[in-house]
Amino acid sequence: MPLTNTQYDRIFRQYEERQRLNRLETERRRDYVYGHFPKYRELEDETASLSVAQGKKLLLGDETALNKLRKSLADLKRQKEQLLSDAGLPVDYLEPVFICPDCRDTGYIDRQKCHCLRQAEISLLYEQSGLQEMLANNNFSLLSYEYHSGEDLSHFEKAVENCKNFIKNFDSDYRNLFFYGTVGTGKSFLSGCVAKELMDQGHSVIYFGATGLFDLLSSTSFDTRNREERQSTYADLYQCDLLIIDDLGTELTNQFTASQLFSLLNERNIGRKATVISTNLSLRELQDRYSDRIFSRITSNFDVCKLTGPDIRMYQKRQLNRK
Repeated sequence: MPLTNTQYDRIFRQYEERQRLNRLETERRRDYVYGHFPKYRELEDETASLSVAQGKKLLLGDETALNKLRKSLADLKRQKEQLLSDAGLPVDYLEPVFICPDCRDTGYIDRQKCHCLRQAEISLLYEQSGLQEMLANNNFSLLSYEYHSGEDLSHFEKAVENCKNFIKNFDSDYRNLFFYGTVGTGKSFLSGCVAKELMDQGHSVIYFGATGLFDLLSSTSFDTRNREERQSTYADLYQCDLLIIDDLGTELTNQFTASQLFSLLNERNIGRKATVISTNLSLRELQDRYSDRIFSRITSNFDVCKLTGPDIRMYQKRQLNRK
């Protein structure tokens, strides 16, 4: 699923706009400081003059000039920082502003794509999957325990705890999550919560409903004319930081889908890339529908979270009808 030139142009126009706005913000801050604290500008002018004067001495053979310059510049820097601090401003207030400090809003680090550019590509490639809409409705700011009680509440609280630990340790501890249970108990919601938190941290996340995922794999696998597109599709699915497969079991299950699912799980496990799966199937139904090796791979490599209780969506609908 390679991006078109038009799509790349769209991404880099966004980067250019970032850089423009960042320059304006840096200029605004500088004008504010110069206007309210003239002493700061005097210190900067002194810094420039001192650098020129000591540079001339160095060229004339004064071997002590460089050390004197370093000491003087360090003293001037401390004075400027103290002035900003006394004014209630951060000492780095006049440093360049960046949305992504890692690549300084260029999209690249040492000629390699930055995580922010990779996520921009992923978001553009898969915006049709519904991920953006999903994140608007499924995130921790909307988390509620009011729809569960008793054992159902215990299951939900444990699943939430697993999600938060999964997010907290994502960069240091390779884990996977598997949500299963009855319809409407919060499986997709928790998947969305995990996705949003990790995307906010700059990780690449791909979300697919099971039907859409296997339809995509089927169309690319049997189209022998587009070898490059097929390779790009699998590379994205194998290498993204997090792959979410929602509603596993709703797809047409056959030998092809079972084989593709195993390949996905196996390749991502080898690469230690995290996967989140949700399904309405019971563990017995999962084992009966897919191969034993898929069942074994999931139950041994995933933190399995069972969710039970009433259908939250139906409950919410009934509540609205009563108003």
